[in-house]
Amino acid sequence: MTTAQTSEKVQQWTNLAQQLRIDSIRCTTAAGSGHPTSSMSAADLMAVLMTDYLHYDFDNPKHPNNDHLIFSKGHASPLLYSMYKAAGAITDDELMTLRKFGSRLEGHPTPVLPWVDVATGSLGQGLPIGVGIALAGKYLDKLPYKVWVLLGDSETAEGSIWEAFEHASFYKLDNMIAILDCNRLGQRGPTMLQWDTSAYEARAKAFGWHTIVIDGHNYEEINRAYAEAVQVTNVPTLIIARTVKGKGVSFLEDVGGWHGKALSSDKEEKALEELATSSRSKVYTVQKPEDKQPVRLPEGQPIELPTYEVNKDKVATRKAYGDALKALGEAVPQLVALDGEVSNSTYAEEFAKAFPNRYFEQYIAEQQMIAAAVGLSVRGYIPFASTFAAFLTRAYDFIRMAAISRANIRLCGSHAGVSIGEDGPSQMALEDLAMMRAVFGSTVLYPCDPNQTAQLAAEMTKHDGVVYMRTTRAALPTIYAPDETFSVGGSKVLRESDADQVAVIAAGITVHEALQAYDQLRSEGITIRVIDAYSVKPIDNETVLAASQAVGKIITVEDHWPEGGLGDAVTEVFTQSVGQFPQIAKLAVHSMPGSGTPAELIEDAGISAHHIVLAVKAMLNRL
Repeated sequence: MTTAQTSEKVQQWTNLAQQLRIDSIRCTTAAGSGHPTSSMSAADLMAVLMTDYLHYDFDNPKHPNNDHLIFSKGHASPLLYSMYKAAGAITDDELMTLRKFGSRLEGHPTPVLPWVDVATGSLGQGLPIGVGIALAGKYLDKLPYKVWVLLGDSETAEGSIWEAFEHASFYKLDNMIAILDCNRLGQRGPTMLQWDTSAYEARAKAFGWHTIVIDGHNYEEINRAYAEAVQVTNVPTLIIARTVKGKGVSFLEDVGGWHGKALSSDKEEKALEELATSSRSKVYTVQKPEDKQPVRLPEGQPIELPTYEVNKDKVATRKAYGDALKALGEAVPQLVALDGEVSNSTYAEEFAKAFPNRYFEQYIAEQQMIAAAVGLSVRGYIPFASTFAAFLTRAYDFIRMAAISRANIRLCGSHAGVSIGEDGPSQMALEDLAMMRAVFGSTVLYPCDPNQTAQLAAEMTKHDGVVYMRTTRAALPTIYAPDETFSVGGSKVLRESDADQVAVIAAGITVHEALQAYDQLRSEGITIRVIDAYSVKPIDNETVLAASQAVGKIITVEDHWPEGGLGDAVTEVFTQSVGQFPQIAKLAVHSMPGSGTPAELIEDAGISAHHIVLAVKAMLNRL
């Protein structure tokens, strides 16, 4: 560019950045809350990005070649929304509804807005999710779109950020460009590294990233950094921008105590005087993306699920999950799989061997695994992510936020309950049903035999939201025929008669204990109804209510802590219905288990066939 052109471009960037700062202040003052100063520090960075490097069609947010802009520092949403106004996507009137009831402009970005890919209010998640989107772009879509992520310096204290750094480097995600808004101040004071940009650079380089250190308010440096970043190959890029929180307003610049605080009307007036610009509502042109299409997916084949022979095959449900995942890979070309370095235990390795180009190993980084699944779902893929169910607790915030993101992800947690045996309590998921049931809009499935597992895995591909399957380590008898069908929200009544005295509701491994208890009780002249509640959420209300009306006595039995699992799911049915509350007993794991054989631990936990028999007799006063 000539000197005149450069001067004109700098003036354009200056005008836009000032407009973004002004609007960030105006909308937060109107709201009476928000983060204007966190928005102001990155305004120059976003001004240059928006006019010269971002490729995005705001009229078509689903355009396959749009760049992806993720505000990992989601509290800077006033800046993001001001950018939408500057792009002509929203009006000034809507901007001023920030944080108001019923507004699309929530306190932190969510996909209620069509230009927002994911919710990022919980810090440390935007970059890991960006990894998932970048994986899709580089390896699946094979499109040249970029994934731009605005990072806050405070959130680099989150371990999930460094999981993302490691995985982005490992997968050579040169389509990912992170911009670190290094403004020194966090919520309660200075950040850990403050303005030590060399320390950030050293850390990023250690993870294999290309780094560029700049003055985040120098337009020429910002421009050169972006121009360099888009040309980098084989590695991701981190632009480390030294910025000033509250930039542009003298009484806000680098002053503590302003984080998350809106300006009063009188201070707003003074701030806007300092930020005076010729236009406050100018619309700026954003470059449209190239008109390319993703790689054409092959036609899906008819589903041919694995089958197992009743009363002959004993197969762990985790193995049946792996068999089914491989079969679904043939039928559903959008299906991708991830695992946390236990694929030889979850049996996701079967999919990995059959479809290596659609499998992404996430190693022992469960937060990154869930984030990558969310990112892949942004691009329309159907991700199945698996690990030991106990280890999903590490990623619970990511699962919670996935629901807020309206993400469609499928999770499988293996090695659930005390029945895993000798590995001991650190490997036993005893909280997972409660954890997953508490996620908004989630589906929770717990199969008890291999044919049921395969059928439910196929059902998982059809359901939106967070869908969770719990699988067991031990080989279990096959009790359902291959042509048996299972629907989400259903159950199966396995034993039933008009003489039933108690209904026993079980799921997973305890279904087999309940069937053994049935046989023993029947030999003693006591008949019970046995219900396989494989759909823990939504629970089969109709079948549970029918059992209550028929017998009036219910025992639930589960390989899980008593809080929040199957027993509570069944009990909640009666809090939502009109009628007599039945007598209910909950058999669950009440004491801390140790190591032992599965049979020993199930017996010690009080959830064995023997304990079901005792509970039935106690309920009938037959002890």
